[in-house]
Amino acid sequence: MSNADQAVDFSWGVKIPMRDGAHLNATLYKPKGEAKTPVVFTLTPYVADTYHERSVFFARNGYAFALVDCRGRGNSSGEFEPFVNEGRDGYDVVEWLSRQPWSNGSVTMWGGSYAGFDQWSTLKEFPPHLKTIVPVASAYPGFDFPFIRNIWYPYMIQWLTLTSGKPANNALFNDTAFWIEKYREHYIAKRPFRELDKTVGNSSTIFQEWFKHLVPDAYWNSMVPSPEQYPKIKVPILTITGQYDGDQQGALEHYNRHMRYGSSWAKEHHYMIIGPWDHPGTRTPKREVGGLTFGEASLIDLNQLHKEWYDWTMKSGKKPAFLKKRVAYYVTGAEKWKYADSLEGISSKNQTLYLSVAAKPLGAFSTGIVQPQKPGKLPPDEYVYDPLDTSQADVERDEVKNFITDQRYAINLSGDSLVYHSKPFGEETEISGFVRLVAWISMDVPDTDFWVRLYEIKHDGTSIFLTEDWMRARYRESATTARFVKPGKIERYEFDKFYFFSRAIAKRSILRLVIRPPNSIYWQKNYNSGRDVSEESATDARTAHVKVFHDPEHAGFLAVPTAKPIKFA
Repeated sequence: MSNADQAVDFSWGVKIPMRDGAHLNATLYKPKGEAKTPVVFTLTPYVADTYHERSVFFARNGYAFALVDCRGRGNSSGEFEPFVNEGRDGYDVVEWLSRQPWSNGSVTMWGGSYAGFDQWSTLKEFPPHLKTIVPVASAYPGFDFPFIRNIWYPYMIQWLTLTSGKPANNALFNDTAFWIEKYREHYIAKRPFRELDKTVGNSSTIFQEWFKHLVPDAYWNSMVPSPEQYPKIKVPILTITGQYDGDQQGALEHYNRHMRYGSSWAKEHHYMIIGPWDHPGTRTPKREVGGLTFGEASLIDLNQLHKEWYDWTMKSGKKPAFLKKRVAYYVTGAEKWKYADSLEGISSKNQTLYLSVAAKPLGAFSTGIVQPQKPGKLPPDEYVYDPLDTSQADVERDEVKNFITDQRYAINLSGDSLVYHSKPFGEETEISGFVRLVAWISMDVPDTDFWVRLYEIKHDGTSIFLTEDWMRARYRESATTARFVKPGKIERYEFDKFYFFSRAIAKRSILRLVIRPPNSIYWQKNYNSGRDVSEESATDARTAHVKVFHDPEHAGFLAVPTAKPIKFA
């Protein structure tokens, strides 16, 4: 009998008891017959019906599959508190599933984004019958959601509205025009970010509760494994993310912490895949992403890969052939997969490109340069950020669907940014890994925000967004302890949390580096006063004059991960 013909038994409204008396609702799919099988489950706040097709696939391929609504969502009892209960509830689900008469006692998890996070959260509780996890595009609360570098973003209220109450609010969540309208309304009115829930009209969320925890404190840390818990992890793990996955940073933070604190055995049994995908593509890859079209090799059957992983880790099957080494990554431009023994092993060398003086910053084409030579004694570049300027709202009237090739954030500049270009590449050169920017900066305000983006500009003018990083100046030394800036003092700022990317930069392409404030409807606005940024408004606004230095004592640079020196034309 072929897999497509395998009959499926279906059970609606299965109630799984929790230790505190709550019951989580599960929709159960399993191979028809009496045989006991391993069990896969998804713990989701998005209502179980979302994953019907996945469930049928696994049930036709030898696995019982349970779609479980998170506490307080769908048909589950209790109250939904994002990220808070999933570890304990996940433990109880694992152990209940392992005891069922149709289960062989081996349990695993499937899912991405929130359902990737809750795999890690469940794992930290160490349920005895959890045999492996495959966390995909995993959010990391307090690191990449609901803020990144302690800079909050309005998407949080959009997501909280999606998950408000028990039913699925998908139509509202997916109405992009509605959310842009609300973001623009709040931005133009210059209201405190803390009042965004009032602008949107949804005060039924835990939005205000989150603002009691502005940095990665104990509240957020309790949701993920601690340094003391990582060494106790004894299950194989497959991490999956994408170069354009909005939760790549979260997925890699989970991975990196496991590599830092985990046992030697655990590190040897933790594999990772970084595709060219966006967030949805980490589960269902598509060739076209954000205006770029990738090669056929990018289209992995991830359902099949999950099955092969589960077969290997729970049924004594063969290791998936795709996993040639512990890290697989896709090189865009070259359109091929490559492999490494570790994330650090992808690129062991860095090319240093120094920032050199820019002309007066009037736009994308009045620029400085990045070059292999150290700068001489040159005057600093300067830009001016006026937080009362809301002209960006005119640029952000509609959705940026081609977000990789769209140039609006690199061209719509009016003195509030600096742009640096390299010389053209003399030959195609692969850049794979994490870039790092060191800049020597002074300003005349106690705090401000930075947004740094890197692009490839091809010879025909095509722009390809590569990676980005942010920083709130008061947290330049520590994510948890604020230290305000002394006006006029030149200090070293290290941007070392860029997204991973891998691309073959084409011959005659140039690199474009843009340094600007995140003055956008999509970001919390810093009014530069030094107050709690969530409470700042127009009355707190202070114009920032920001200087970027490049001289022998303050040689700022961009470190580019490449296996061989870049040859410039």
